[in-house]
Amino acid sequence: MFLRTLTTLMLLMISSAFSFRSPILTSRSSIVSKTRCFSSAPSGRKKGPKPKKKPQDNKSDDERITPRGEDYSQWYSDVIRHGDLAQSSPTRGSMIIKPWGMSIWESMKSDLDLRIKNRGVDNAYFPLLIPTSFLSKEAEHVDGFAKECAVVTHHRLKDDGRGLNNLIPDPEAELEEPLIIRPTSETIIWSTFKTWITSHRDLPLKINQWANVMRWELRTRPFLRTSEFLWQEGHTAWADEEGAHGDAREMVGEYASFVEDMLGMPTVVGRKSPSERFAGAVETYTIESLMQNGWALQTGTSHYLGQSFGKAFDVTFQSPDSSVKPVYGSSWGVTTRMIGAMIMTHSDDNGLVLPPRVAPKQVVVVPIPAKKNDEEGKAALEKALDELVSSLESRGLRVKVDDRDWVRNGAKYFEWERKGVPLRIELGPRDVNNGVCVLKWRKWKDDKESVDLDQVGEKVEREMNEYQDFLLSEAKDRMAGGINMESSYEEMAKTLESDEAGQYPGAGLYLVPWRCNAENEQKIKEECKATIRCYPIDVNDMRMFEGKKCFYSGEDANKMALFGRAF
Repeated sequence: MFLRTLTTLMLLMISSAFSFRSPILTSRSSIVSKTRCFSSAPSGRKKGPKPKKKPQDNKSDDERITPRGEDYSQWYSDVIRHGDLAQSSPTRGSMIIKPWGMSIWESMKSDLDLRIKNRGVDNAYFPLLIPTSFLSKEAEHVDGFAKECAVVTHHRLKDDGRGLNNLIPDPEAELEEPLIIRPTSETIIWSTFKTWITSHRDLPLKINQWANVMRWELRTRPFLRTSEFLWQEGHTAWADEEGAHGDAREMVGEYASFVEDMLGMPTVVGRKSPSERFAGAVETYTIESLMQNGWALQTGTSHYLGQSFGKAFDVTFQSPDSSVKPVYGSSWGVTTRMIGAMIMTHSDDNGLVLPPRVAPKQVVVVPIPAKKNDEEGKAALEKALDELVSSLESRGLRVKVDDRDWVRNGAKYFEWERKGVPLRIELGPRDVNNGVCVLKWRKWKDDKESVDLDQVGEKVEREMNEYQDFLLSEAKDRMAGGINMESSYEEMAKTLESDEAGQYPGAGLYLVPWRCNAENEQKIKEECKATIRCYPIDVNDMRMFEGKKCFYSGEDANKMALFGRAF
């Protein structure tokens, strides 16, 4: 019987079966540090009265974060800018990832790298530049990436001779064979596998690399779509189909677990339609997440390659019966695109919201200074501050103390809220005298809370995990409410139309009976810009679509398809 309740459906689709819980407070995923900012302002500098907090609508354009309902795309850009995550670069299509953004990626990388290694995969590194002839060996692969490739044609520059220091490629330094800046590394890695694999004893071979890649983009958006991006790519070779295909299926489950555990994001795990498969793959698996504007975002993929690359690069092995066979393969990867997905999943009109497990700093402590001549109060505050920070750090929490004396406290609160720090703790002389400090969570609890200093470490450790769970629960509820069941095509097309402001207030995902047809799939894409995000694995048992008619053609359905607009 078809599952008609969204709650039940999501329990199936969200990949709890692959759960691989990572506690927030572990030495491997937490970089514990106590960072203070000391004043460089001239001594005796007078502080003016604390300005009254202005409503957000009265802020200058430079300070204001555009509300999501007003312009979702601009809101996303504003959150990145005010969150100090990234900025545009002189190189068109590329971005500069700033330290705060890079720290998030490093936390993600640290956890995922351990998961990958626990699967028996070794890290390696392969060249950035790939001979053009390599890419042309696999027909589907070259067809999929040819239009995105950046090509190196010369190995030297020269002055053009006009005396203006204008550099041009030296015509005499043209390469005999142009080199491709890697869009992905299947070709260079499989050419190497040929030299590493001779016998069944060499299999399976499982390699991963952390690298940057280049795919030329005309329309870019920070983290979501840039010409150059950071990623992880795994490549494996197997003696049989069962091993290679199983690896692809298991890895997409690992990705789903990672995204849920670390980023607090639920996902739908599914297969891509043939038109959406990775170039050269027999099967592509994906994890899809729902953003706050109702659009989908692909956050990771895994591919079963069959023997296509084994045959293209003549990678063979001698089996136990002495016959020589081509190997089977899989590949899988995730990118900095996950950061963009996390931003769109959790952030609000006040700025960035970070899940604790990837937040560069989980707690910011803002000391409220004692009066200028109160030496006893200053000493007591410093002692209490040190004890507070030690209590937090001893539990593995990442802590920052913001004692910049040239920045007003209100401005500090505003800054750290926009940067998404999960918890702010305020500590002043009066608090010290009363043996308490004040807690304010970024998004979880509306009111400040006064907590005994001797209990704060234990409380924060416990509630940091609860905050992580809160963000995941909130995202799960949004996803459950954003998937529409068995809508008609007309209903879907209407809700995916933009309003006068260019926003999509009715957007969502649509789980519908579908008769696989590439021509109809393309028509839907042209008519309402919706694509098949995937065929969800957990709802594609025959019982789910048997006896149902395709929502577009009216023919007997043979799949349950998840449609939607996507980034």
